Amino acid sequence: MEKGVAYRYLVNLPGVCNGHTIVANTRIGVHDVMGLIVNGTSVEDVRRSFPDLTKAQIYECLAYYEDHRTEIDALVAEQMSETLQ
Repeated sequence: MEKGVAYRYLVNLPGVCNGHTIVANTRIGVHDVMGLIVNGTSVEDVRRSFPDLTKAQIYECLAYYEDHRTEIDALVAEQMSETLQ
């Protein structure tokens, strides 16, 4: 994560999710959440898909996405291509 930008619910942990940003105390990547949202899933449906997440955590994933759109879009595209194979 960028220096100077603090995210309350997001962390990077070496060895977890290939070092990508995740929701703290989970193994859910920001790209997992955003993969659903960029494909038209509502915040409520994301909560149903990931019942351990709060709305605040999901909205923070959205904020992170706005700050790191290129990185997250690449991860989502990679994830979708793996799903299609």
